[in-house]
Amino acid sequence: METKIAYFSAEFGIDASLPIYSGGLGVLAGDHVKAANDLGLPLIAVGIFYRKGYFQQKLTTEGKQEAFYPELDPSILPIDPVLDQHGETLYIAVRIEKRDIYLRAWRAQVGNIPVYLLDSDHERNSKFDRTFTHSLYGGTQETRIAQEMILGIGGTRLLRALALEPNVWHMNEGHSAFLALERIREFSEKGYSFEVALEAVKASTVFTTHTPVPAGHDQFSFDLVDRFLGDYYWQLGATREQILQLGNVQNVFNMTRLAVSTACRVNGVSKLHAQVTKELFHQHWMSHIPAQHIPVEAITNGIHTLTWLSPEMKKLYDRYLEGSWAKKIAEKKVWDRVLAIPDGELWQAHQAAKRRMSQRLGLPNLENMLTIGFARRFATYKRALLLFRDLPRLERLIDHYDRPVCFLFAGKAHPADHPGQELIRRIKEISQTSMFKNKIFFIENYDMNIAKHLVQGVDVWLNTPLKPLEASGTSGQKAAVNGVLNCSVLDGWWNEGYNGQNGWAMLGDVNNGDPDIQDS
Repeated sequence: METKIAYFSAEFGIDASLPIYSGGLGVLAGDHVKAANDLGLPLIAVGIFYRKGYFQQKLTTEGKQEAFYPELDPSILPIDPVLDQHGETLYIAVRIEKRDIYLRAWRAQVGNIPVYLLDSDHERNSKFDRTFTHSLYGGTQETRIAQEMILGIGGTRLLRALALEPNVWHMNEGHSAFLALERIREFSEKGYSFEVALEAVKASTVFTTHTPVPAGHDQFSFDLVDRFLGDYYWQLGATREQILQLGNVQNVFNMTRLAVSTACRVNGVSKLHAQVTKELFHQHWMSHIPAQHIPVEAITNGIHTLTWLSPEMKKLYDRYLEGSWAKKIAEKKVWDRVLAIPDGELWQAHQAAKRRMSQRLGLPNLENMLTIGFARRFATYKRALLLFRDLPRLERLIDHYDRPVCFLFAGKAHPADHPGQELIRRIKEISQTSMFKNKIFFIENYDMNIAKHLVQGVDVWLNTPLKPLEASGTSGQKAAVNGVLNCSVLDGWWNEGYNGQNGWAMLGDVNNGDPDIQDS
């Protein structure tokens, strides 16, 4: 039987033209799909079609973030409706809170890889139930658990309706872990005991975790799980207690715990993150196992190089690397020939990318200024204000007569993350002062298009996470393939990628629990 891998993720950042992603997790999933296509891997991706996507950002004059949710029109997006064998719209039913929710699906085709996206917003559902798939990471706990049932249970049922039989089921974060319960239900329906069904599901399921802090893992009260999944327990050939125990962490139902309980392989997304995850699991639900023996592997995130490579740099690579370089990106020897590129040509290509970035983003000519980029989700642990701890020193750096410097900031804070929004407001405020005007810029409504211009056009990529909270982070890799140097805390992938000559490392002692000392 041909191997097929089902890859479930709550978001996919494939292209800016399909805005159903919020940040790193989705962009990683999109790059994963594109890389699988390049490698000829038999991947089937499953996600959700968010009718209002992720929010659009606008800043007021004072720097306050305003969120807008324009409705997406499927007819002008790069997706097609999924039809049944009679050419009619295919509907999948999932029972949520004691009623059936009907889901239709859309397909985005990424080369040979189908990406199926589930959608509850249609006339067969009530007005309330249509809202379940409106917004990514929006709404209440009720909305979140409904979305995760739609993804995990609905996604599995969709693949069955399409006669697709994956051999491997990959859960990208805990959002999709309900797929394991649906697969246990299938085995139970065939007469297998719960214990046998669980082992069969585990044998073909893998799980990637991206979140290094307890608060980042979705969890629901047992009462909420009873309300939404109560009709489901008996169908799994198990008691309520057996099902709740699969996700039980201190008497709440934790989706990461469910994923770990139902997978045979678990991986973090960098070597350091795997160590942090082992400690996290040990502290919260595997205290009986020494941390070093908890089976979490390290698979460091990468990028889809051709998505992020500037046209200017691609021309250089085409000229100086071997002809099939784009098909051998992971082979080190392919990149040895970068050393043959004349410095002058490399600099000309970079300056051309910088000019294009400035034009497209409405910036002044930055060719003669050292341009440093900082763009990412505005969560507090990423420490966007670290640069501004000593404003007089920053002014001396920026206004240097011979070596002027400017900084480009971009990113969104979740509408419910008020501290993150305050970071944006403060940067906008500083950028408008006389000492920093036209030297510090905040670019609104960050998305994949803006990200491409930034990683291609800046001179240095800056990253300042509080170690060890950057699970992996890949924006610095996107900058690196464009010849842009990375300056980051030794966290995530940079802890492995830094070699002393390819950028700069900021020290941050993972063993020092005092954030102020780390900041200093």
